[in-house]
Amino acid sequence: MLVTGIEILEKAHKEGYAVGAFNTSNLEITQAIVEAAEETRSPVIIQVSEGGLKYAGIEAISAIVRTLAEKATVPIALHLDHGTDFNTIMKCLRNGWTSVMIDASKFPLEENIQRTRKIVEIAHSMGVSVEAEIGKIGGTEDHITVDEREASMTDPEEALRFAKETGVDYLAIAIGTAHGPYKGEPKLDFERLKRIKELLNMPLVLHGASGVPEEAIKKAVSLGINKINIDTDVRQAFTARLRRLLEEDKEVYDPRKILGPCKEAMKEVIKQKMILFGSSGKA
Repeated sequence: MLVTGIEILEKAHKEGYAVGAFNTSNLEITQAIVEAAEETRSPVIIQVSEGGLKYAGIEAISAIVRTLAEKATVPIALHLDHGTDFNTIMKCLRNGWTSVMIDASKFPLEENIQRTRKIVEIAHSMGVSVEAEIGKIGGTEDHITVDEREASMTDPEEALRFAKETGVDYLAIAIGTAHGPYKGEPKLDFERLKRIKELLNMPLVLHGASGVPEEAIKKAVSLGINKINIDTDVRQAFTARLRRLLEEDKEVYDPRKILGPCKEAMKEVIKQKMILFGSSGKA
C-alpha cells in the first residue's frame, strides 16, 4: 500500500510510537525494508537522498520502490530525504513520491520559512506530505556536511512559528544527534524535545539515529518523536556481512549468492529497529 507520509505519521503521533524511515539506493535495500515491514506488520517510510537519486536514477528507484510498495500489505510512503534542490523536489513530485523533505535549514529562519512554504503549497496541491528542518543537525550525509561548530539545537519558539507559517506536516528537529557514525555517545536534549512537542503537537522527526543507544531512542519516542531516520546502521550491516562472506568463500562469484545474504543481514537490523520504535504490529 503506497500512502502519504502524513497518513502514516499522524497515526504514530496520536498513538505514541515512531516509524522507521530507511534510506535506499538499490533493489536489495528496498527488498530488505519491505520484507522487514511485512514480517513485523509495520508501517514504513522508504526514503531516497539526493545522492541516492543520482546513484540509482530517479525513474529507476521510483519504479523499484513503487512496484514493491504497491504489492505490499502494509502502509509504505516514498520519501525524499534532505531535498535541497527545488528542481529535484519537483522531479520527485512528478515521479510518484508521496512525501518530500525540503531542507533549507542552512538559511536564516525567514528564508527557511519562505522556501519551505513554497514547497508545501506545491506538494499539498498534489496530495503529497512535506517534512522540513529547523536547527542544524551535525555530521555528513551524502553531499551535506555540517561541522560541530555550525550545528545548532532547535529553538522551541522558533519551531512553533515555523510550523504555523509554513503549514509543514512533520518537522525534523536538532536535539543532539548527527548524521553518520558517532565517535562517542550522543547526548540528546530531552527537555528541548518535550517542550517542542508540547508547543507544536505534531509529528516530529529524529535524524541521525544510527548509533544512538536504545534507551535514548525509547525515551525520545515516549516524548514525541514519530519518524526516525536510519541509514548508517543498515549500510554497516550490509558491509559487515559482505566482508565476512567474501572472506569465508573466495570462490563465490554469483551476485545473487553475495547480495542475498547481505539483504538478509540488512533485513534483521531493520526489523530490530521497527520493534524498538514501537511500529511493529501497527500496520
